[in-house]
Amino acid sequence: MKNDFQPAVGHEFTFRSNPVPSLDFDGIVYCKVLEVELFKKLSYSWKLGPGDGSINVDSVVRWKLQPKDKGTELLLDHGDFAILKNIGIFDAMNVGWLKNMQKIAENLNA
Repeated sequence: MKNDFQPAVGHEFTFRSNPVPSLDFDGIVYCKVLEVELFKKLSYSWKLGPGDGSINVDSVVRWKLQPKDKGTELLLDHGDFAILKNIGIFDAMNVGWLKNMQKIAENLNA
């Protein structure tokens, strides 16, 4: 998704995609960088809603790199849901994360 991410704790940024009104999603994910540990960890808040100023998903995304014998393991955790008012958007995010992880794997194997 288009974004204005910068790896600096406290930086607020957005991811932008197509709105999905049926899931009460205006196409904008509001984020704030919570943790950056170069080459090890990245975490940021992940909030979205229907575009009326209300939030129907409030969560945290964590990426972690761990050295392994023959390379590096990538761990992704999207959790700590303080608000989850729409299970449909949760299902859509699960599908999206899986697709993105598959794309990462394909690029690494290319």
